[in-house]
Amino acid sequence: MHNFNSGPSILPKEVFQQASEAVLNYNNSSLSILEIGHRTPMFESILHEAQSLVKELMALDNNKQVLFLHGGASTQFFQIPMNLLDEKAMAAYLDCGTWGTKAIKEAKLFGKVDVVASSKDRNYSYIPKDYQVPDNAVYFHYTTNNTIEGTQMHAIPETNVPLVADMSSDILSMSLDFNRFSLIYAGAQKNIGAAGVNIVIVDEAMLGKVSRPLPSMMDYREHIKNGSMLNTPPVFAVFVCMLTLRWLKAKGGIAGMEGINRKKAALVYDTLDSLPLFQAPVAKEDRSLMNVVFRIDDPVLEKEFQQICRDNNMYGFTGHRSVGGFRLSLYNALPYESVVAVTDLMKDFAKKKG
Repeated sequence: MHNFNSGPSILPKEVFQQASEAVLNYNNSSLSILEIGHRTPMFESILHEAQSLVKELMALDNNKQVLFLHGGASTQFFQIPMNLLDEKAMAAYLDCGTWGTKAIKEAKLFGKVDVVASSKDRNYSYIPKDYQVPDNAVYFHYTTNNTIEGTQMHAIPETNVPLVADMSSDILSMSLDFNRFSLIYAGAQKNIGAAGVNIVIVDEAMLGKVSRPLPSMMDYREHIKNGSMLNTPPVFAVFVCMLTLRWLKAKGGIAGMEGINRKKAALVYDTLDSLPLFQAPVAKEDRSLMNVVFRIDDPVLEKEFQQICRDNNMYGFTGHRSVGGFRLSLYNALPYESVVAVTDLMKDFAKKKG
């Protein structure tokens, strides 16, 4: 079985094994991980290890706080401007796809938004390059990897404005200076763990500057003060994150994983570029290492190839419902052997049908 799902997505086999054992009996306690108290030493050690591993793997400075919060990245679309953007202030946003568009919509509820650039004119098939971030913006928000459109930012934008990044689909997949960001957020269900928890990494210096009163559950300062346990956290989801972070560290950390990810992506893109039957719409310099999108112009052949993929135990192969075509998600846990299998299938199909 080859799992190319875009999220929730593939997890390491070791994590499945360890998590399944913990469901029956966590750490020889005779209790399931699903029933342990969240304010007990058993869970507190899990949470603290997960936070510590994030800090270690990303080489974060002491002023960065790691939070495990409820919900996915979509919650952060409004929680971020609620905490950082005053009504009369302005935030800058880059529009490079579906998730950036949704984040912009939510931010406009709380203050002024300057969309500094957009790639909508070419169906989000590239990343804008020549744009200016206004110096008076309270922050600049962008999506590092566009899961649906298959584009990725391969370098951190040069600006003096505080950076806020949605890293949901490429966090921990490539080396970056994560300390250059004032706030990073990511839904866990791609490279970190199971669905149901969201990671937020925030510089405390960014907080407490808006004039509006904040509901406690929406206030990052309250979550920091309560150590990510302002209310009952998603215990099992956090546990799976901790196991996945352990796995990543054992694999050589982010740098080790980046080498494997580049090898996987290179094989797929080299295959696509060598086979005229398949069309890859994304600008080559902006191609994602995580989500490869492509299509076949002939609808009959496209359906036939979809069926062949299913017959060969390949799952999550179809593109997002809004764009169609195909999508291969090459997240950290996807084995290189799965990429070899799918590219061999593509070559064989193109030879017969091309």
